[in-house]
Amino acid sequence: MTPAEILAAQGPRESMEYDVVVVGGGPAGLATAIRLKQLDATLSVVVLEKGSEPGAHILSGAVMDPRALNELLPDWQARGAPLNQPVTHDEVLFLDATEARRTPPWLIPGCLHNEGNFVISLGAVTKWLGEQADALGVEIFPGFTAAEVLHDEQGRVRGVATGNLGVGKDGQLLSSFQLGMELLGKYTVFAEGARGHLGKQLIARFGLDQGRDPQSYALGVKELWEVPADKARPGLVVHTAGWPMDEHTYGGGFLYHLEGNRVTLGFVTGLDYQNPWLSPFEEMQRWKTHPAIRAHIEGGKRIGYGARAITAGGLLSLPKLVFPGGCLVGCDAGMLNAARIKGSHAAIKSGMLAAEAIAPALQAGRAHDELAAYPEAFEKSWLHEELHATRNFKQWFKQGNTIGTLMTGVEQWLLPRLGIKSPPWTIHRKTPDHARLHAASQVPRIAYPKPDGKLTFDRLSSVFISNTNHEENQPAHLTLKDASVPVAVNLERYAGPESRYCPAGVYEYVQKDGAEQLVINAQNCVHCKTCDIKDPTQNIVWVTPEGGGGPNYAGM
Repeated sequence: MTPAEILAAQGPRESMEYDVVVVGGGPAGLATAIRLKQLDATLSVVVLEKGSEPGAHILSGAVMDPRALNELLPDWQARGAPLNQPVTHDEVLFLDATEARRTPPWLIPGCLHNEGNFVISLGAVTKWLGEQADALGVEIFPGFTAAEVLHDEQGRVRGVATGNLGVGKDGQLLSSFQLGMELLGKYTVFAEGARGHLGKQLIARFGLDQGRDPQSYALGVKELWEVPADKARPGLVVHTAGWPMDEHTYGGGFLYHLEGNRVTLGFVTGLDYQNPWLSPFEEMQRWKTHPAIRAHIEGGKRIGYGARAITAGGLLSLPKLVFPGGCLVGCDAGMLNAARIKGSHAAIKSGMLAAEAIAPALQAGRAHDELAAYPEAFEKSWLHEELHATRNFKQWFKQGNTIGTLMTGVEQWLLPRLGIKSPPWTIHRKTPDHARLHAASQVPRIAYPKPDGKLTFDRLSSVFISNTNHEENQPAHLTLKDASVPVAVNLERYAGPESRYCPAGVYEYVQKDGAEQLVINAQNCVHCKTCDIKDPTQNIVWVTPEGGGGPNYAGM
């Protein structure tokens, strides 16, 4: 049975009414909820979180700028926020296959200076934010997916419906079946993170991206290591450029020393890459073998793994933030500052700005209209100023890494020294990431070394330590618009790139009855959204699985 057929047979759904419904329990969604309660404790606010708890699906480097947190909860230190390790030193390395050139401190662009910032587990910070929201009376529903946007007869957003539970792989109802519930709000805030499932629908329905550059994405593949005490350098922040990327492939590495002899490291690959033989997961494994990286973790133990797509288009790709009945915040809108490699401070600030528009609207008796005060406040904020100053970052790299590096130096190092806060020029682009792939026959094939099981690893052992789990007897949440396209187009023209761009081994081509077919191992999915972004035919559509499914990241 389709969801529509189930609703017709089982409906109507139960409903609950709130002043504000927040979809997503990450930093943006929780900041929205906290700020709403700070402004008016009588407001009823609910947060839906598809992970088993706030923070379970959160993945980020992360170095956190506390500026927005200082505004949201000025006494965060007294409240026990897990920002325990200040940044003590920045290193920026340019790698070739065997050597590393260290950038002199005086030449490091301002966007990569981290004085006053903290090396954190964003999952731990998010869990703590959930506790702060709960203490203020915010209702948090973990393990519930927002599967459908609800509209009224005028087309305005009036809330969301959670997914049905207990539907088998064949679409038939199991004995454990539970019909989804409607959560209705006077305003609905979408804070799903990068390439949000419902945010994507809203952008298309309301034309929110009209006149904007196409959004650009990258995939971050991350590991968490325990290292010997003599290798621990708490507070050290390392960023790398160059190898293993070629001149026309955007990417770079990060390595951060946390407290407790832990190192978090990862590699970010731009999803505008052109060679379909490229594997972001394998590039990350290869990057770790560089002497400059190996030196930090060799002799240690890998204890965590995860992957997540990030928005990287910046201000020029930012959609209109509001529509009748709601708004987009955080990475659902694309607030991440790719030049700074930071998004948590932007997520928190955008949530606060949204809340500061919603609370007065509710107090004035308004509902389901456009919150024009939110984008107006954003345009006057320090966040807009920051994003405006770095708006060309990803666009320059579209023209090659040499030009990108040079122009980042000009815009983020030279111009500020000349007293110019923001570049006086703007660079646009028109091609979305999924349209950038060349045919497999037109580019060199990439051969990756086999993992050694000590420093480098395979996908399946990596997924295992991400604690990923899905109820197996449920409809696949990775769906195809046309089942014939993977073999007829993706395999034929691009050599099956989904088997390489997925960092979790979800997609594989197998021989069956003398013919190739695509097998989707949906239970491996870490919810990174890469397939939804990079599929060259846009035939793969990520939909919500049963609530609570997916990774359960610890310390990430």
